[in-house]
Amino acid sequence: MSKEEEITRILAVSLRQLLVRLSPDYGRLEEIRLRVNGPLQVACGAGRQFVSDQGRFCGREEAHIVTPGELRETMEYLSSYSRYAFEEKIRQGFLTVQGGHRVGLCGGVVLDGGRVKTISPIAFLNIRIARQAIGCGRETVLRLWEKGELLDTLIVSPPGLGKTTLLRDLVRLLSDGEGAAACTVGVVDERSELAACYRGVPQNDLGGCTDVLDGCPKAEGMLMLVRSMSPQVIAVDEIGGEEDCRAVEYVMNCGCRIFATAHGAGLKELSRRPVFGRWLAEKRFGRYVLIEREKDAVFYRVCQADGQTLWRGRRPEGE
Repeated sequence: MSKEEEITRILAVSLRQLLVRLSPDYGRLEEIRLRVNGPLQVACGAGRQFVSDQGRFCGREEAHIVTPGELRETMEYLSSYSRYAFEEKIRQGFLTVQGGHRVGLCGGVVLDGGRVKTISPIAFLNIRIARQAIGCGRETVLRLWEKGELLDTLIVSPPGLGKTTLLRDLVRLLSDGEGAAACTVGVVDERSELAACYRGVPQNDLGGCTDVLDGCPKAEGMLMLVRSMSPQVIAVDEIGGEEDCRAVEYVMNCGCRIFATAHGAGLKELSRRPVFGRWLAEKRFGRYVLIEREKDAVFYRVCQADGQTLWRGRRPEGE
């Protein structure tokens, strides 16, 4: 199934027809946003643009207004006419569909004992188009070894610069043995962003020697992988809580390598956070990969355990 078919089939028929007329470049399409009684909007390389009733890019005043019926119909396609089966994902605020595309959900939050029980009615959808940057980590992965030994690695970046994308490609490279012997990798994919599993099957390429725990809490998943799958490397996205950090230390003490990401503008900022500051002082991670924006370009900076820069290069676009 082509990317165009994967995306259009989950939309209400009337919206599907508009997208077919629009005929966007699906290689550059990033998002489709539906808001009840709001304008249909897409992001396609040149920023966010509105779509008219004639299936053309237009100004706000000419945009097609998404109806409650169009959003309900879209939700029926997204949940395969069985919302109950997807209730846990809906409670978390997202669904993953065939092709690895991720749909964010907003609307009325129903609470049960102070915790989110579900979202109903759903009034806002953000369809984020899956895109892998295959090969973006090839230069980086070569710097994560020392004397033939793979080192624990933490990727640090502000939101939106692609730390999950880089981690995903590093997992693929390690699993397939590009540049070194293949490693058995275990992935804890709490929010279905790394593997983008659909009905349990990864839609993203994570390599031939990778096992995935989809939708599992990070801390619990790391312990499960160590005890059951004998991984050489465990990969996890966006660590930060105390429980996550304790699990990371447990994994390190078990002889597994950790590849993880964390939000941060750099090592100096990271050092001001309690656990990360201690890790930096103890040189827990052998490598740090900092993702930095400079004007219109993004760079990867690989640092040693002491924070000294080992290599810096512009991020490749991937294949």
